Amino acid sequence: MEGEGLEVAMWGDGNRMGARGWGEREDEDKSQLLEGKVDWRGRIATKDKHGGQGPSSLILGTFACENIASFVLGVTLVTYFNGVMHYDIADAATQVTNYSGTSYILTVLVAILADTYIGRFTAVLISCWIEFLGLGLLAFQAHYPKYKPPLCNILDPTSTCEKVDGKNAALLFVALYFVALGSAGIKSALPSHGADQFDEKDKKEAIQMSSFFNWLLLAVCLGGSISTTFIVWIQEHKGWDWGFFVSTLAMLFGAIIFCVGLPWYRIFVIKGSSAIAEIFQVYVAAIRNRNLQLPEDSSDLYEIDEDEEAATPAAEFLPHTDTYKFLDKAAIIQTSQQQQSEKPTNPWRLCRVTQVENAKILLSMIPVFCCTIIMTLCLAQLQTFSIQQGFTMDTRITNSFHIPPASLPIIPIVFLIIIIPVYDQIIVPILRKFTGIPTGITYLQRVGVGLVLSALSMTAASILEVKRKQVARENNMLDAIPGLQPLPISVFWLSIQFFIFGIADMFTYVGLLEFFYSQAPKELKSVSSCFLWTSMSIGYFLSSIIVKVVNKATKKVTNSGGWLVGNNFNRNHLNLFYLMLAVLCCLNFCVYLVVASKYKYRVQKSASDQDDSRIHALKDRSSLSTFSRQD
Repeated sequence: MEGEGLEVAMWGDGNRMGARGWGEREDEDKSQLLEGKVDWRGRIATKDKHGGQGPSSLILGTFACENIASFVLGVTLVTYFNGVMHYDIADAATQVTNYSGTSYILTVLVAILADTYIGRFTAVLISCWIEFLGLGLLAFQAHYPKYKPPLCNILDPTSTCEKVDGKNAALLFVALYFVALGSAGIKSALPSHGADQFDEKDKKEAIQMSSFFNWLLLAVCLGGSISTTFIVWIQEHKGWDWGFFVSTLAMLFGAIIFCVGLPWYRIFVIKGSSAIAEIFQVYVAAIRNRNLQLPEDSSDLYEIDEDEEAATPAAEFLPHTDTYKFLDKAAIIQTSQQQQSEKPTNPWRLCRVTQVENAKILLSMIPVFCCTIIMTLCLAQLQTFSIQQGFTMDTRITNSFHIPPASLPIIPIVFLIIIIPVYDQIIVPILRKFTGIPTGITYLQRVGVGLVLSALSMTAASILEVKRKQVARENNMLDAIPGLQPLPISVFWLSIQFFIFGIADMFTYVGLLEFFYSQAPKELKSVSSCFLWTSMSIGYFLSSIIVKVVNKATKKVTNSGGWLVGNNFNRNHLNLFYLMLAVLCCLNFCVYLVVASKYKYRVQKSASDQDDSRIHALKDRSSLSTFSRQD
């Protein structure tokens, strides 16, 4: 009855506890309440009953199952489009990068819906079943021959293969983009829902939340390891239909695991109004007030009273900063507005200082976002061209066992499965003692390490391709048919570039997830994670564009009609393409050094009133300036 009385008092009065006379018990219970989060029945969530590492483990399990189901598509769809649906390799690679890019760009749409209208939990739940349906349709099409083109070896120059078209092509793309939509929903809302299980104002839970993002990558790796071995083996030995069917079962299992945790989740309360709209209101108001003069004292800018702030616990308050001063014009109080202060203000002409500061934070995150696009551009090549390179090489481990080229990503994945717990449990605590930062090193430092490693990965890929073509030339196998006449060079040479890029993943992508989640307004946590996925989306789309531009630019200077034209890698110039990407990565890192050194971290208020963001900023400036002097 006491819990029921507390619940009624909290919902009925907002802040006052009601039912006086509880004494010390009242303060104790109140300290356990979680502001802005409820349980599945709509009651205010408490720390002792909801959230924490237990429910977040179920969320990690769901993410692992989703990666078991979908990770394999990134490394085998080129082969499926090429060998089963009879697309040329370049066209197949374009279709796959378009699929991946669309999936990541859809995360923005789902994130806005999750943060504003349906909630993060509901968004994940619906997305699980959409992806389940898409995978089921892929398995259905792969099983029945009448829904596919006739069997044909497209790699044989003498054969004429029929490309998928008509209703069968429509079925293929409907199924594929159902998977893209479902995967987008899970990627956009599930990491934020997992982070919602922790209170970032609590020092202990803030450290646990940082670990959650590391374990999130571990879940990706565990799912990816099963996907690139077990499911790839099934596809090669039992057929594409069985491979897609197992992926469907994995997604079903993931959805069930997610539903099991419902009674223990902390569910973020959505506002019902678009936080994205509030950001755009700042930009519109700043433009409309562009001719107004900024006051000398920033305290004259519009902000709600602190008393009103205290009466609204869910509201956010940020101090004024001097960056992007032109946006401050959105908070200028005009004379007519002062005279009619009792009337509601027009949000498209006058915005709060906190609202303006949130807009500034998102605007300042965009340069960091842009500097990470090149990472996905490189990843797209490893998922497409590097896999196809593997088909031309010797895949034997023993005389009787061959490793499928699509399973090559298992090498960095296995390493990450080992190094992530070591990094989280050993390296981070050691670094924390020296830096005083809960995450060991700052978010932007972590991203910078990954960007350097991506350049090294592309350099290694270029060198290996030179070696591979040299072997083909020396053995008079420039026109050898991939798969039937493998070159006498082990496919494990490709593991070097995958290995380096895998470590880059650990630093950059986890660092970006933490960075965007910590810096974004609390109503935009799902949207914040979409900065990462949108960056990846642009990278995939940019990959498709760059392949076409490079082929067109090099059409007249190569005998093959372009660096990447045709199905014969032995006569193409993939090594030059990889080298070009390595140079772009180096130039991108130089720009990133400038961007990261100028970034000012968001002020985070904690219970101990320690400003962790200031520590991040100081550490970033000192390390980046040192790095620049060394250059």
